[in-house]
Amino acid sequence: MERVRYLVIGAGVSGLAFADALGKDDDYLVLEADAEIGGYCKTIAQDGFVWDYSGHFFHFKHADIEKDLVARMGGQKVLKIEKESRIFWSRDRWIDFPFQKNIHQLPQADFLECLSDLHFKTGWGRDRKDPPKSFGEMLYARFGRGIAERFLVPYNEKLYATQLDALDVDAMGRFFPHADVDDIIKNFTQADNASYNSTFTYPEGGAIQYVHALASGVRTDRIALGERLTKIDLRTKVATTSNDREVAFEHVVSSAPFPKLLALAGLPVPASTYSWNQVFVLNLGFDRKGPSKIHWAYFPQRDISFYRVGFYDNIFGSDRMSLYVELGSPPGATVDVEASKARVLADLEKTGIVEGHRLVSSHHVVMDPAYVHVTRAAATDFADKKALLASRGVHTVGRYGGWTYCSIEDNIVESRALAKSLSRIWRG
Repeated sequence: MERVRYLVIGAGVSGLAFADALGKDDDYLVLEADAEIGGYCKTIAQDGFVWDYSGHFFHFKHADIEKDLVARMGGQKVLKIEKESRIFWSRDRWIDFPFQKNIHQLPQADFLECLSDLHFKTGWGRDRKDPPKSFGEMLYARFGRGIAERFLVPYNEKLYATQLDALDVDAMGRFFPHADVDDIIKNFTQADNASYNSTFTYPEGGAIQYVHALASGVRTDRIALGERLTKIDLRTKVATTSNDREVAFEHVVSSAPFPKLLALAGLPVPASTYSWNQVFVLNLGFDRKGPSKIHWAYFPQRDISFYRVGFYDNIFGSDRMSLYVELGSPPGATVDVEASKARVLADLEKTGIVEGHRLVSSHHVVMDPAYVHVTRAAATDFADKKALLASRGVHTVGRYGGWTYCSIEDNIVESRALAKSLSRIWRG
């Protein structure tokens, strides 16, 4: 039987960051079910267009991490972009993001209603003493009915493909653009739309370049592609793979979706505790430019199929419009690719993004899971089961392993910290 100190599940950013951080402590095996590394952070080069599986733009808080990865890209040009994001209101009106800080850009009647509801907290009630108990309640409590129902509720329902009262009040953590009344009013005359991703970086070769940078520190002979984990015996500390290989381990480091890991380890998965959405991503290349100066845009309208559109051509400065289009749906929902593409193209025409353009290339992918639903029930069960797994040498990392909302950089930081901690334990 093969024996390893570290059995790493998944050759995406989290798994590769962990293996890379081990350095000379290279007694590991990385299992990857796909035929390629990268997980959801893959890039497609097709017909002169460069697309990712979805919009993966990097917002580094740790300059040392960014410097290290770029240094390992072999001269790859990395673009630094000042973000321009918009919200579609109508063909002749776009609102700056975030919506709640830019209600003064709305038509006058909508603006006044939003402002009044913001002050009186209409839709929640000023006399309520109990704090909001869900993400949906929080939106009404903080911003009132006007702002909530014009953007925050419909957009996030399209994104998460669920009712927002099912989500925890802090479901998006630091990524939700909070603003108080003073911030909103001050923005009427002094625009300040700064956010965690006000600037971002993007390699000319796509997001996969960051994956390759991490992989450069991982032994290729210790990455098993096309091999899936099928079982973990927590008692004997032996894992079984789809190739009928048995591997004895000291530690498992998994970026697999947490409920799937529980099932593989023979632990109970409480019904309805873990939920998520799936996202159908349609990458589209056209024969000429479209709107300029927008990097991505949000669409809260329920009669428009997609919730977000990103413009690669406005990042690269290229002369042909290159889009990613995202549509949210419940997990496992059947996607009729051709029908969805036809609807998306019609909606792009309706919004004025496409005006007589000719589609010259396309690609699609279904991400399932895409965004996990952060709920109180999931958080409670996760904490209990994570501790139990850790006591058996099984550790979880990443967005799906940690069942949370986080950035790609967060995954790298977490994986490196875990590698440092486990290596210290091994060395004594």
